[in-house]
Amino acid sequence: MLKDVPSLEQLLKLFQQVPYLASKNIFRVADYFLKNNGEKIDSFCQSLLEVKRRVAQCNECFCWKEKDKGCPICSSARRNKRLICVVETWQDLLAIEKTAGYLGVYHVLGGAISPLDGIGPEDLTINYLELRCKQGIDEIILATNQTPEGEATASYVASFLKNSNIKISCLAKGVPVGSSLEYMDKLTVYKAISERRPF
Repeated sequence: MLKDVPSLEQLLKLFQQVPYLASKNIFRVADYFLKNNGEKIDSFCQSLLEVKRRVAQCNECFCWKEKDKGCPICSSARRNKRLICVVETWQDLLAIEKTAGYLGVYHVLGGAISPLDGIGPEDLTINYLELRCKQGIDEIILATNQTPEGEATASYVASFLKNSNIKISCLAKGVPVGSSLEYMDKLTVYKAISERRPF
């Protein structure tokens, strides 16, 4: 049937390329767009193009920011630049920010070490973190997810810091094994950061 509607088939093929979009859901997403009026779809497409043009990663922490502005976190005078919280994704950063209890800066790795998926340290922003650690950092909080990949990533980062004078800490117990920060409630994330322990 899809071969008879090549435009729809092409749209579904494009949706299949979107990570984390389950194959069952591509039909629902296509249905959503097909049932909406052209104005709404134009607005959606315009927003996608605008984000692509105007948003870039910060060269310091690798979170997203407006291209023509400084990073709101790295440029904030309220932030402790000597305290870095290392997270896997910007979604994890947002989960910590929602607690309003952390006033250091961040380093977004862009994922976790996962040999099975072909992701090594060189595929992440770990080398930039090493450079940042040479600029007078007091403490690194390893806030990677409680998954085998997250633990391997935290251990890798801790290994290159072990001979430095930088304090290394990790999230407090209470973060369930196998969980991601982005899916936890604010109180759990706040307690995990504020009650952090030595790595």
